[in-house]
Amino acid sequence: MVQEISVRGRTSASADAVYALLRDGASWPDWSPLGSFELISEGEGEPEGLGAVRLFRTGRTHSYEKIVALEPGRRFGYALEHGLPLRDYVAYVDLSPRDGGTEIHWHSTFTAKIPGTGWAYRWFLGVFVKRVVAGLVAATDARVAP
Repeated sequence: MVQEISVRGRTSASADAVYALLRDGASWPDWSPLGSFELISEGEGEPEGLGAVRLFRTGRTHSYEKIVALEPGRRFGYALEHGLPLRDYVAYVDLSPRDGGTEIHWHSTFTAKIPGTGWAYRWFLGVFVKRVVAGLVAATDARVAP
């Protein structure tokens, strides 16, 4: 069964500022619960371009993620290559200008490899993504603070 996660946040920063942090994998451990970043393979035309594979480590968890969508100031997307017992995990971060800031919508879908465990991964990853979005909002708000 396909599981879905949807988390929203709002920052006073521009969509371009939010997008810049999403594009910079090395910044993720600074503003999210992720422990470390490593670029495994470069993407089309630039290190973190389409097709790039990024490795994020948190404790004993290793998540290999391939960049699948790059729309400057509008959308960032990645798909899990391996690292978690999930199939077809894909996430998109959609950015929409709102009232001088940006609405962030981080949403993903996946299927658990082990039948009956999807709800647990949806809960765990939902909590994790809420922390990621909160960190992204705080980091981008701090960049525009007077």
